[in-house]
Amino acid sequence: MSTLTARASEAQQRSVAGGLASRGLGRGDRVVLSVPGSPDYVSVVLGALRSGVVPVPLDPRLTAWERDRLLGDVDPGLVVDSEPALAELLTGPEQDLAPFPLARPMHFTSGTTGRPKGVWSGLLDPGDARALALEERDLWRFAPDDVDLVVSPVYHSAPLRFATGTLLAGGSIAVLPRFDAADLVEAIEQVRPTSMFCVPAHLQRLFEHLDTTGAEPDVSSLRLVAHAGAPCPDSVRRRAHAFFGQEVVWEFYGSTEGQMTACSAAEWAEHPGTLGRARPGRVVTADADGQLWCTVPRWARFEYWRDPDKTAEAWRETPDGPAFTVGDLGRVEDGYVYLDSRRTDLIISGGVNVYPLEVEAAFDGLVDDVAVFGRPDERWGQRVCAAYVGDVAEETLRRRAVERLAPPKRPKEYERRDLLPRTATGKVRRDELS
Repeated sequence: MSTLTARASEAQQRSVAGGLASRGLGRGDRVVLSVPGSPDYVSVVLGALRSGVVPVPLDPRLTAWERDRLLGDVDPGLVVDSEPALAELLTGPEQDLAPFPLARPMHFTSGTTGRPKGVWSGLLDPGDARALALEERDLWRFAPDDVDLVVSPVYHSAPLRFATGTLLAGGSIAVLPRFDAADLVEAIEQVRPTSMFCVPAHLQRLFEHLDTTGAEPDVSSLRLVAHAGAPCPDSVRRRAHAFFGQEVVWEFYGSTEGQMTACSAAEWAEHPGTLGRARPGRVVTADADGQLWCTVPRWARFEYWRDPDKTAEAWRETPDGPAFTVGDLGRVEDGYVYLDSRRTDLIISGGVNVYPLEVEAAFDGLVDDVAVFGRPDERWGQRVCAAYVGDVAEETLRRRAVERLAPPKRPKEYERRDLLPRTATGKVRRDELS
């Protein structure tokens, strides 16, 4: 596995900036990236951001039905949907770059509405752009001698943030084409990475592989293993602390919209169950209903793309400044944040957020009624399931899921019912289904 150095990436980024400009893209325009992750992908993201063009990373596994809805909303100046198209951007005429990214990538999240919406930061002035980059660098101590191993899909916000942060600090990156525990072990031994972001499912699969094969990889090169994206079973967390070293493992809490906390393994050991304290420059509080809110610096604010009503629901004024919420429930005790419940109805399968309303919409016209919910799964944390009312064969539903839904969103189990359990106001009682 090869690594991409900051110096080599810088040259690529300049060519990307020139390639985008030659296609007529300028500040604030959007370029959709719908290709598998690679080191080149990260250079394209940085080349776009450092010239004021906003990349919109999409899962390349999205069906045409899913992707077309998003493209119509984004109104992109360019869609990169093949590896040759990505490579072509790297051959543009070199162009000067801003020192730091002038925006955040626009990732999509569905929330409780079921309609995917972009998290849009707008363009940053040079001072805020610098502050945003240095905030990440200071927190995770990205440095020129770092090698970040990307093991999660790079089109997700967290792995992309770690990769870009490492390159901006002068370090190098390596990217696994897809997650496989054996490949991860081999990459650790070959690349000797210093940092790695993963989700709990990756840790579980790694430990299963070690138990099955008896492999004993040398992980001493790693100074940072960060995990997030889903609840981590205590047994997996404690084993990670022992395997990598308590001084190495961190977890954090946040969302596509923004990051709230960071927690070292030592802090978790002293305060079991905590997600840590608020990150520097932030204040996390819980309101009377237990909903968590987080104030953020100016450069970390966002809005939902073309959705002012949803944006207004997510923000409120507090004595500490504007604060946002994603609807998660929790508490704050002596400055430490604890999560009691993720946002309403959210299913987290293998670190991927799956929103029931979005999945349910895929079955319109086939069933009389449908409810999608999550069930505990030892390997993935949760698996997606569907209960439905109607005279339709399960195979028909499975074919529709393949046509309209990316693999993580496709229900693994289907149950036919005479009626779905609902409240007096008509809301599905998903708790009675799971």
